[in-house]
Amino acid sequence: MDRDINKYSQKNTEIIKDLDEEKREVAIYLSTFDVMDSDYDVIKKGAFKKSIKERGVGSKSNRKIAFLRYHDWEKPIGKFMSLDEDDKGLFAVARLGTSSLGDDAWADYKEGIIREHSIGFQYVDKKSKWIEDKTMTTGGYFEIKEVKLWEGSAVTFGSNEYTNVIDVIKSQDKPNYAQKLFNEINILQKSLVSGQGTDDRLHEIEMKLKYLTTQLTTLASSDPSITQSPNLADVPVVESFDWNKVVKSLRS
Repeated sequence: MDRDINKYSQKNTEIIKDLDEEKREVAIYLSTFDVMDSDYDVIKKGAFKKSIKERGVGSKSNRKIAFLRYHDWEKPIGKFMSLDEDDKGLFAVARLGTSSLGDDAWADYKEGIIREHSIGFQYVDKKSKWIEDKTMTTGGYFEIKEVKLWEGSAVTFGSNEYTNVIDVIKSQDKPNYAQKLFNEINILQKSLVSGQGTDDRLHEIEMKLKYLTTQLTTLASSDPSITQSPNLADVPVVESFDWNKVVKSLRS
């Protein structure tokens, strides 16, 4: 069983190793090996080797692997200074540019808003296979031995994060999830108060703050005991809104 090689796919990871303020550089993992994701994929060491050779930092290609924001090719925020595989995953050192996009991203790194990264890639024909495992509820997983890596992106929050509040409501993990939301809301509130960055950056922070507050409100309405927590008592409550409109406003 093979993956669709024509599809442009994305996967997230959440590991930042270091920030160098003098050089405006970040040391990050763009992907981790031997970890099953929500697509039941397990990326193996060596999967990025060919892409790094052909379009990596030291290559002669004029289409090098890009460092973007939100997988948007019109939003380059810097460039990779190194891209290498180690035993853990795809390790990168990236330098932020001095454009307004680079400045905004650097401010987001320093204030803890950017904590996740995602790769944009395509599967390679015959380089993925289904591994049967009867101990798993899925019956197995995809082993990915090679991909075409096109870019690595800084993302404010991953595509799979904060989207499963309804599933959480049905589970026993509501207090932990509520605390996670609160911690994120607290970071965003502090960032708005600091007022650093462009109007676009502050607008995106505000929209994310509204979105997460709505999530927390939805969660609290399913379990009133959540609002009794000292940490959560002062979180502002906002009316529900059309998230599609928010997305469109960010793109306009």
